[in-house]
Amino acid sequence: MKSPIFITFLGTGTSQGIPVIGSDHPVCLSKNPKDKRLRVSVLLQWDDFNYVIDCGPDFRTQMLLNNIKHLDAVLLTHDHSDHTAGIDDIRPFCFRQGGDVTFYAEQNVYNALYKRFEYIFVTENKYPGAPTIKEELIENLTPFNIGGKKVTPIRAMHNVLPVLGYRVGGFTYLTDVKTISDSEIEKIKGTKVLVVNALREEPHVSHLTLSEALELIEIVKPEKAYLTHISHWLGFHDEVEARLPENVHLAYDGLKIEV
Repeated sequence: MKSPIFITFLGTGTSQGIPVIGSDHPVCLSKNPKDKRLRVSVLLQWDDFNYVIDCGPDFRTQMLLNNIKHLDAVLLTHDHSDHTAGIDDIRPFCFRQGGDVTFYAEQNVYNALYKRFEYIFVTENKYPGAPTIKEELIENLTPFNIGGKKVTPIRAMHNVLPVLGYRVGGFTYLTDVKTISDSEIEKIKGTKVLVVNALREEPHVSHLTLSEALELIEIVKPEKAYLTHISHWLGFHDEVEARLPENVHLAYDGLKIEV
């Protein structure tokens, strides 16, 4: 019998998080904890394995809030800062685990990280306190295995930037998606739980709107779907949740589900 996957939503907010610095928007002033959103990321756990998708600027806080003491690998969707800016904070895992932390990403993502975090990737005169990363290259959307489970990369477009989603067993995670081809949607069909971004209701150049996300969910037809990468412009959590279809939910930080 295959081990179930336990998913924790570490962050469900857009690039600025909620509340936005200096904003007096009603959602940013909300007292409801579900309206407070760190930058988007999820933790996948089964057996004794811990895997994180994306490593944004709130990574340290997310690890502390969830008492994560070891990390097997990080899977990156793309190179934008709200998904990669926390890379330096993998250092405690490197020190405690006595070696590299494995990252899975495409070459264009690594190329961006080489520039942004040059001190991590240099091979000569490297600062001894810098984190150490084992690079696992995702090529041609070829599936790979982590912790005994198959991971299928899913190609999507974030406006003109290619990004990756991931399917692990009956769980599929898509973020920062604007368009996705029919052939990639076929890879998702049959998934039990789909997580997908839904930034706001108004059109956006690089993110699915709420209605577009719901259209994708209707095509894929998962048993359940959860919306993430949410802006304060989408509205109050409880009000949005109340008008969603029965099998669709607005994710929130700290939400735990099982697949």
